[in-house]
Amino acid sequence: MPKITTVSQMRALEAQAHAAGVSYESMMELAGTAVAAAISRRLGSVEGVQVLVLVGPGNNGGDGLVAARHLALAGAAVKAYCLKPRAAADPQLIGALAANVFVADAESDQRLRVFANVLRGTRVVVDALFGTGARRPMPEAAAQLLRKTHAHILQTSDALTVAVDCPSGFDCDTGELDRDTLRADLTVTFGAAKFGQLSLAGADAIGDLHVADIGWPADLPALQAIKPQLATAADALASLPPRPRSAHKGTFGTALIVAGSVNYTGAAYLAAAAAYRIGAGLVTAAVPNAIYPMLAGQLPEATWLLLPADMGVIAGKAAAVVRTGLGAASALLIGPGWGQEKPTAEFLRQLLAEGEPGAKESAMGFGVRSARATSAAQPAKLPPTVVDADALKLLLGIDEWWLRLPAPAVLTPHPGEMGVLSGLGRDAVQADRIGVALRFSAQWGHVVLLKGAYTVVAAPDGRVTVQPFATPALARAGTGDVLAGMTAGLLAQGVAPYEAALAAAYLHGVAGQLAAARVGALASVLASDVLAAIPAALNAVGAA
Repeated sequence: MPKITTVSQMRALEAQAHAAGVSYESMMELAGTAVAAAISRRLGSVEGVQVLVLVGPGNNGGDGLVAARHLALAGAAVKAYCLKPRAAADPQLIGALAANVFVADAESDQRLRVFANVLRGTRVVVDALFGTGARRPMPEAAAQLLRKTHAHILQTSDALTVAVDCPSGFDCDTGELDRDTLRADLTVTFGAAKFGQLSLAGADAIGDLHVADIGWPADLPALQAIKPQLATAADALASLPPRPRSAHKGTFGTALIVAGSVNYTGAAYLAAAAAYRIGAGLVTAAVPNAIYPMLAGQLPEATWLLLPADMGVIAGKAAAVVRTGLGAASALLIGPGWGQEKPTAEFLRQLLAEGEPGAKESAMGFGVRSARATSAAQPAKLPPTVVDADALKLLLGIDEWWLRLPAPAVLTPHPGEMGVLSGLGRDAVQADRIGVALRFSAQWGHVVLLKGAYTVVAAPDGRVTVQPFATPALARAGTGDVLAGMTAGLLAQGVAPYEAALAAAYLHGVAGQLAAARVGALASVLASDVLAAIPAALNAVGAA
């Protein structure tokens, strides 16, 4: 699992790797090779493809020249345009020239006539000007090249822009970017992901992010000390339970989904179906009796627990009915489609007050840990639990709610819900997503799955993982219900809470991408499309 670092940490890691015997030259060779390989994978073949590599004066430019050499050797028509002349003895320049890469530089091309010629017909642009050595504002000479390149890309329907380590002018720590930064379709970064690459500010500039191995020993002390990690398909696959041939439905557990109301009937279906699609053996949907007729025919595989309702929402006395289903349940999901009406708030209070006579509502607010030296609050007798959507907001009416949930539960807030639950507000949450998720996961003692672009999964023990997905395909009502159901389905199969949240979030991101590809337009993806893509997402990570 790649780590996530600041630029200064990355440089310290490079120095430590060098001291451990990994030469800077070998790191550069691996970096450039990885860029060329990523382009080849993206296109299928580079034979005959016209490639322009924008080469900076430093190591990022050296990485670009290595990539140019490998692309040329693979059959591409490669031109390298240097911001400044490279030294004649530069081994990367010598290697590129030996591979028949055409090389020119801006200092010898004051009117940029050569540059205009090399741009003509270019399909792939490789930005190797500055990388992590961002300077804002960029030098005018570099900015001018990028502006002209951008104008060319706008006129080229199948253009591919690839950033080497980071787009030029992009701050890899903060995600801030220069006005002339060339937005990438693909960024190949080296050794570790950078915080800025996973920031909301930088989401539209990075494109798809690939972290390339450049030979750092895994036991580097500086690497071991870094906690934030970037999730990969291998991590998701490793978190999934085995599916032995001798299995029966009981092998894969029972998910009890308490969801829905008269205004949000679809939430129960989406969550329950997602739990099934992720592999749960049996799913019981506990829904207000008023909406059961609308749902029963949609999911014939489910069993049903009909709950007393008050004006179409879950009533307080439904807690006793839900308890009748807990004995068989290996996981519980609460919250999707509930609404926030008083009867449902009372239901949650009663459900979490089980075994705690005298538990009462409180206005203590914002989930801050109680200052009392002792507490009568004890966890309710519930199976591993996912708390989603309206249940998260209703927790605020319950004194010491974090102590009443089975630990660790999985909390799945979007930024607005996290802002309310933490008391920080949405903007503060978005400004420090990793830090906020870690802080409150430790404070509450529960796994926090903070949804949004680059979803964060944090555990009370300090583990934290960021998902590599930022796609508007998932910015649609109901996709959160699908994610909550997937998480509950994995919990039902015996997957530990942190691993269940990590795998569900990763597979949810893959499903969103696959759904968008199948539908053909990001704006047209529905939650049901994401649900339908779960099997393909499992196949994509190797869990066929």
